[in-house]
Amino acid sequence: MLKASGLVKHYGGVAALDAAGITVERGEVHALVGENGAGKSTLVKIISGVVRPDGGTVELDDAPVAFANTRQAAEQGIAIVSQELMTYPDLTVLENLFPLGGPGRFGLVSTRAMERRAAPVLAGLGLEVDPHARVAALPLADRQLLEICRALLQDPRVLILDEPTSALPRAASDRLAETTKRLAGRGLAVLYISHFLGEVMRIAQRVTVLRDGRTVLAGEEIGKVSVDSLVTAMLGGSAPPAAARRERALHGAASVTLTGVSVPGRLRDVSLTASGGEIVGLAGLQGAGHLAVLDAVCGRARQTAGTVRLPGGVVPRSPRQAVAAGVAYVSGDRKGRGLMLDQPLWENATAVRRLGLGRDGPLPSRRRMVARAADLIERLRIRGGPHTTVARLSGGNQQKVVLAKWLDADPAVFVLDDPTRGVDVGARAEMHEIVRGLAGEGKVVLLASTDLTELVDLCDRVLVFRRGRVTEEIAAELTEQNLSLAMNASPGEEPGTAQEPR
Repeated sequence: MLKASGLVKHYGGVAALDAAGITVERGEVHALVGENGAGKSTLVKIISGVVRPDGGTVELDDAPVAFANTRQAAEQGIAIVSQELMTYPDLTVLENLFPLGGPGRFGLVSTRAMERRAAPVLAGLGLEVDPHARVAALPLADRQLLEICRALLQDPRVLILDEPTSALPRAASDRLAETTKRLAGRGLAVLYISHFLGEVMRIAQRVTVLRDGRTVLAGEEIGKVSVDSLVTAMLGGSAPPAAARRERALHGAASVTLTGVSVPGRLRDVSLTASGGEIVGLAGLQGAGHLAVLDAVCGRARQTAGTVRLPGGVVPRSPRQAVAAGVAYVSGDRKGRGLMLDQPLWENATAVRRLGLGRDGPLPSRRRMVARAADLIERLRIRGGPHTTVARLSGGNQQKVVLAKWLDADPAVFVLDDPTRGVDVGARAEMHEIVRGLAGEGKVVLLASTDLTELVDLCDRVLVFRRGRVTEEIAAELTEQNLSLAMNASPGEEPGTAQEPR
């Protein structure tokens, strides 16, 4: 039904896909798995008409196709449910199910006909909602199911489900699994993308693995693989043994503590402590809750229960309070949340201390700020001068500037969110040494990263999140394989080695 062969796609000098491919038969559920950045999303975007490939072919029912946009793909029978929800919150359930207009007569849309057509699809997924309710009022899980219902109402030949259970409770996940199998049994070709490998083993008939933009396992029968062998294929060989943890003295006076913290839809009764002198990793799949911890520490989360305490006992109620209390937030989204791209390096490097904290006084000395920036440039080995416009720097050097502006403020807590995303190997190694140095100085370091190697290389221990809770703490046996297995346990499946987090 669907065949993609030799797909190539470059973004700048980076190959997102390198002769990748997949074949999905009529009447099967075919799983596509791989680490973050393996190329899964790019492959799906090509199939569904979001982007055009630099090379390769796509065939639908043995006929070559080249879609210019998603509408053309949908007209040919390809429906996609993305992990990034595309509902319209201000419209009703019915309006979301039929965004281009529903059934009717003489050019008039019939609400009653829309309800009749939607009812069996909604019932099949167990979605019990008022069809006239505003989608903004629905919980996240119902919005996820609504997306799937909308795709099914297109009567597709190929259904692409991209992380369809990432926001669903166990009961809804089970219903979706049964529905997926029924759809395949009726002749639909289902491409199923999931990080839950146990779920893949239960639902799919065959599996394809991508790694670094290449197909490393092509259409293997599910009975011939195991979760361990899939993890090995995703990572590339057996995971190396854990690196020896560097002994660092903990500084008891400096700590970040969460006690019974709940954030609607994100965290449920989470308690943890990170002490000065250690690097604590936070890991999980998308929506697992680990990133909500970063928001809570930075004063950005709206808690309904529990307390966050920073060094000195401060309870952050806003981002401004958190910064004033000594919290630094280093984001991998340097262009969106980290830098003033059109400003010189010295203005960026001194921005937090000068603007956020006001420590340079009402009339700051430009000469002193440029001198401080020059010191940071030397310390971080940034390839650029104080007066270089940040937009002209490489990605790795830009990321170092993000770190520099916080080092200039000398905070007690460093919250790192994918801090080395998109930087080269050399810059990554240099930033890792800086982070280790911060912990050695007694700073509290919280690190969330989509790069498992980074978590293993840097962290003293990693807390694994699923469904808004801490489910495991890994320290002595911290390897990429153990971390991946802990993150990829099926929804509702509890690992056997869970520990109470410190």
